[in-house]
Amino acid sequence: MAANATASTTATRRSIVQSAPPEAYFVVSAIFHYLGPAFAVLLFARVDVLGVAWLRIASAALIFAVWRRPWRKARVAWRLLLAWGAVLAVMNSTFYMAIDRLPLGTVAAIEFLPVIVLAALGTRTVRNVGALALAVPGVYLLTNVALEGNALGVAFAFANSALFAAYIVVSHRAAQRGDVPGIDLLGSAMLIAAVVATPIGAWAAVPAFTDPVAIAAGIGVGVSSSVIPYVTDQLAMARMARSTYALMVALLPAVATVIGVVVLAQLPSVVEAVGVALVILGVAVHRDADAG
Repeated sequence: MAANATASTTATRRSIVQSAPPEAYFVVSAIFHYLGPAFAVLLFARVDVLGVAWLRIASAALIFAVWRRPWRKARVAWRLLLAWGAVLAVMNSTFYMAIDRLPLGTVAAIEFLPVIVLAALGTRTVRNVGALALAVPGVYLLTNVALEGNALGVAFAFANSALFAAYIVVSHRAAQRGDVPGIDLLGSAMLIAAVVATPIGAWAAVPAFTDPVAIAAGIGVGVSSSVIPYVTDQLAMARMARSTYALMVALLPAVATVIGVVVLAQLPSVVEAVGVALVILGVAVHRDADAG
């Protein structure tokens, strides 16, 4: 009886997960994409930037290891997993190196540039060309692109942007596999990322080992910036075309603006409000190629 009840509960949870619209999972990912930096700000004052990146990756890897035990199921697609893990490790490191030198809005604007290419590659209808034409200027207005400033920071930002596009490609490929759940593949990739990131940033995280606040903040960064958004990315990508996901990334700065209004009472300017409207309209206009 107990076994039947457990199986029934598991089936119910799976049904709820599968019935939720993929766009809802993307919104969850977008929200936590901006909650994570709140923990990172606390850590930047205590730990070197690369140490923060390592704490984020290592804590997320530990959580996946305990939660999913991915090595039991994900003994496939090792080329994909190695690429995914390397991308996660270097992408997170370059992201923090970039935002340590440049405004977050500038880094976000640069990050979106290769994503535009991914969205364009999947654009096969006049309607979707129009959606892209609306979203791109909307992101520009929101982020107020400015490339002047720290040259090294700009270099890190462009490296992060290329890796973010690679993340979308490999993550979507993993989500679309039917033999192993994408979340289990993600868990394996995160373990690989921890190995790759260790020589890059573990040395910089040493001061945190004797600082309980830094350790707690590092775990918070891992949960809010890696576990929750990457899991919800997999749930969204499993039922969303890659070009659609790439276009929806344009919602990230719009979500940040909304969070600023609701949480921080930071009212957007007229230009920012127009940017939000253009992005939302672009995403609303877009349709998958196989949609009816």
